[in-house]
Amino acid sequence: MVHIHLRKEAGNPYIQQIYRQIRGMILDGGLPAGEKLPSTRELALNLNISRNTVIEAYEMLIAEGYLASVPGSGIYVAEGAACPAVPETMAEYRLTAFASQPLAADTICFHSGTPALELFPRYKWGRLALQIMNEAPLTALGYDYPQGRPELRQTLAAYLQKTRGIRCDPQQILVTTGAKQALTLVAKCLLGPDREAWLEDPTNRNVRQIFGYHTARLLPVPVDGQGIVTARLPAGGRPAFIFVTPSHQFPLGGILPVQRRLELVRFARTAGCYLVEDDYDSEFRFRSLPVSSLQELAPDRVIYAGTFSKTLFPSLRLGYLVLPLPLVEQFREWKRLGDHHSNSLNQLTLTRFIESGQLERHIARMRKVYQKRRDVLLDCLAGAFGEGVAVHGGAAGMHIVAEFAGVEFTPDLLERLEQSGVGAVPVEAHAAIPGRHRSQLILGYAHLSEAELREGINRLRKALAASG
Repeated sequence: MVHIHLRKEAGNPYIQQIYRQIRGMILDGGLPAGEKLPSTRELALNLNISRNTVIEAYEMLIAEGYLASVPGSGIYVAEGAACPAVPETMAEYRLTAFASQPLAADTICFHSGTPALELFPRYKWGRLALQIMNEAPLTALGYDYPQGRPELRQTLAAYLQKTRGIRCDPQQILVTTGAKQALTLVAKCLLGPDREAWLEDPTNRNVRQIFGYHTARLLPVPVDGQGIVTARLPAGGRPAFIFVTPSHQFPLGGILPVQRRLELVRFARTAGCYLVEDDYDSEFRFRSLPVSSLQELAPDRVIYAGTFSKTLFPSLRLGYLVLPLPLVEQFREWKRLGDHHSNSLNQLTLTRFIESGQLERHIARMRKVYQKRRDVLLDCLAGAFGEGVAVHGGAAGMHIVAEFAGVEFTPDLLERLEQSGVGAVPVEAHAAIPGRHRSQLILGYAHLSEAELREGINRLRKALAASG
């Protein structure tokens, strides 16, 4: 027997309601195979609706294989259409969230990596984007170059030579949808279950997770105030690559001296491995010009990863790799299989933004803003904690690391900080080997106003005093 209940206020046409209810009864076994359904005339009379409505609903079910029409006999439930649902509840699963709980709206969040979005020149960018939309070749509206638009790669090659000392052919550049995709491509192309990757420790936990999906053989190499400790590289090891952030180690902020850089290069050439250089925020150096890239010393051994998320805005979703020539074809093919190409119109807009000099002007402006915000943060820390706090990595970037004497940032303490209106991540969260950085807190400042910085440190001071 078919029992259908139609509701005028349901928001769905009667055709859809009849279709969904009969389909549901068939899927869960309420209407078994071979069961004869009422004729369209009979069902229309029972429901007090137009017969055409029932005809259309039946035709949808017949077309999808739920019903079968037997000429001269009637309409029957088709064989093999039942699929009883397996009961499940969300309580059966533990879904990993991006954060344990959403932060309160008035929380001052010291998370690192977010630029001062309120200062991005949106009008200038929007004007260029409109021009590009009107002028772009038709190829930019279709399935485009997996490696990236040639205009952007040409412009990037010139820009990187000017600003980072990187000499490369545009063919060596692969445009990505940010640093995460760039490093995912590195993992896909170079790692496997039996291959090792060596990483700085601590390093960005997202990086460790990306590589960890492709191999369980991740070897942490300790860092000190100058970056990765090359004396701790295992002699005779043969990793697929060594991941480093030599221009501004994340998160501790060290700048790798040339002696260690050359040791890395010698090791890579002896071991036949690559060096993956993540140059995530080198543009923002306050005491001098940005330091040279590792790639400049060994273009045959270094895979250089860059992003515009920090210099412009994260939702742009554009980054790039500079690859040794033997790797280009393999990386390009993986990029094609992954998402075919990054947003072409954004690529062309970025090309115009760089060529017009606006990128360099924007970076120069942000460097001054970030230096001022860093100085405010340092003054606030000194005023609030005096000699009880030591600062690491203040010469460059968009964050510092503050080390508090006698404090351990346990989960309970971090929760109390959040309850006090302060959001921050400890260095320990990025460490592969726990226990070495319990008193260190990462304080991002680029996205916070001077007033927010002062209030945030005041809240931090009160929260730590109350917990002591």
